[in-house]
Amino acid sequence: MIPTAAIGIMCKAPQPGSTKTRLAKTIGAASAAELSACFLRDVAAAIEDMPPAVSRRGYGVYAPAGAEAALRALFPPGFGLLLQAAADFGDVLFNAARDLLAAGHDCVLLVNGDSPTLPPDFLADAIAALCRQGDRVVLGPATDGGYYLIGLKQAHRQLFAGIAWGTATVASGTRERAAEIGLPVVELPEWYDIDDAETFGWLNDELAGRSARFRNGGRASATREYIAGLRETAR
Repeated sequence: MIPTAAIGIMCKAPQPGSTKTRLAKTIGAASAAELSACFLRDVAAAIEDMPPAVSRRGYGVYAPAGAEAALRALFPPGFGLLLQAAADFGDVLFNAARDLLAAGHDCVLLVNGDSPTLPPDFLADAIAALCRQGDRVVLGPATDGGYYLIGLKQAHRQLFAGIAWGTATVASGTRERAAEIGLPVVELPEWYDIDDAETFGWLNDELAGRSARFRNGGRASATREYIAGLRETAR
């Protein structure tokens, strides 16, 4: 049987005033929410753009309950939805990994929904690493000290314990937890989340082909189109 991977996008339904609040200070609450929706569409497209030989299924891992209709409108028809509404983000991640593995998948990737240019090759490389013999964790470090992806073959609760979520120590703390349980870590190339004016500038540079730091990203078609519309409106 061909191994199957679950790829869960960590997300919530975009809502003006509660979505991308730091970015909203630059482009406005309504635009920030619309752009967040584009990010989710594009991360889902990156999953769809992986080589056909890579057996996977995409999921939206979301909260709160009641957001199902809005999220189904953003994701491809074959995507599943998995409600994870724990108060602690570590519990959200652990429970999502556990539940997706229990659903019959051989491995799971949990990716953030704020990296619209995430290269599909990173996802394929993570799955390839997890398909090799032996247990391990795959980590995609983000520029802010967190991670844009974590991949697992088993749901190790220790990886999510004692992590200062939302700080620059998330990835380093996760590496420490992995070392404590003797779990090898496979590192992917660094990538970035779009959360504020600075990273929005990085995104614009990348989309325009001006970035020396981030190259060969995903298509980000929805994000490109929306940003082009913002520019037209601003003229």
